Amino acid sequence: MRAVPKRPAAKGSSPKRRAFSKAEAAEFYRRLAASRPIPKTELEFINPFTLLVAVVLSAQATDVGVNKATPALFAIADTPQKMLALGEERLTEMIRTIGLFRTKARNIIALSRMLIEQHGGTVPRDREALEKLPGVGRKTANVVLNVAFGEPTIAVDTHIFRVANRTGIAPGKTPFEVEAGLERLTPAEYKLGAHHWLILHGRYVCKARKPDCPVCVVADLCRYGAKTTPSEMPAELIRARAEAVTPAPLTETSVSRPLGRRARRRV
Repeated sequence: MRAVPKRPAAKGSSPKRRAFSKAEAAEFYRRLAASRPIPKTELEFINPFTLLVAVVLSAQATDVGVNKATPALFAIADTPQKMLALGEERLTEMIRTIGLFRTKARNIIALSRMLIEQHGGTVPRDREALEKLPGVGRKTANVVLNVAFGEPTIAVDTHIFRVANRTGIAPGKTPFEVEAGLERLTPAEYKLGAHHWLILHGRYVCKARKPDCPVCVVADLCRYGAKTTPSEMPAELIRARAEAVTPAPLTETSVSRPLGRRARRRV
């Protein structure tokens, strides 16, 4: 019988990348944890309710933008009862600088009313109950469970979706697929902080338009084919980062000034 020739890959498709092993995933998180020993959300909040409101406001908006609007809001409305008393019209005015502010104001008033009527004015520690609240999806519920209640959930936003797919640690076509992949591969000891390490890495290093591979502590583990070329990233740097017990902390300053990049370009 004649052998059937292999079908050529479709034009524009990329070859399947080698999956992360459990050991590689553990090392991936070890380095991220060493670079940011105390991972935490950058959203400002006072209690579980204000965290819920802040996360709802952060949809399709930046944490920086949300943090500019919420201090004045939370000073007068840090409970569902106070938020309901504030009213939709005034709330709308206070969050006008945030994208989709009218829809978000309507949802926040509605969820405040539901919290009072169905949960005694408290934020439930239950994913199903959280997802029934207006404006709350799986990602928001996961953030609240993780940050407010210490549950080892992994909320997949645009940053985490990008990092998981680009590095190859948990590729997926949908946020749910990525979440499931991360749940399977993330070691138990790193699950509580995984959400924060991944989102901060995506926000400051593995950025959408131009990832800063020269300052990345997991560059040699990453499966991204278009990252900085070896000529731009010396082998010594890759080896040092791979062997480092405690990688140097990542800072916004170091990220904005990759190691020796300008100097190398002048050579």
